[in-house]
Amino acid sequence: MSLTLRRRRVVIEVPRTWMGRFRARAMDTGRRLAPMADQAKTATAQRIEDARYWAAPRLEDAAHQVEQRLAPAVSSMLTQAAHKIDPTPPRARRWPMIMLLAGVAVGALGVVFYRRNAQQWTDHMKDSAADASQWLNDRAEKTSDVASSTANEATRKMS
Repeated sequence: MSLTLRRRRVVIEVPRTWMGRFRARAMDTGRRLAPMADQAKTATAQRIEDARYWAAPRLEDAAHQVEQRLAPAVSSMLTQAAHKIDPTPPRARRWPMIMLLAGVAVGALGVVFYRRNAQQWTDHMKDSAADASQWLNDRAEKTSDVASSTANEATRKMS
């Protein structure tokens, strides 16, 4: 039995029209970019999951701080205001109302600060996700440029 190797001939079909060449390049580039797009999707999903793991305990700690520090202070101010509002002692009505309004104002400020901090955290997470997607887009464009330049060189060599 002879051990001869058969050479395979590769037949490359070159489109004759400009639109056909463009379509062939686009199909080739699409095939090359598909794995990178899958990797980008996986990386983005992982970063979002990491961000959620990072954020969950911090949000819970913030909620506990509001419960342990802000709520008792507001509660004690409201209790003092209630004692001052009590109709049995004949006292002036000005101070209880001021205390009640101060308690409401402190509670509103606490809610505002809590929401602002949550919004800042959300904006920060959006920025980091945008940075990751921008990096991935830049990588995809570089790869596309390399693929198109390689295709251009191949087309030039065939001509």
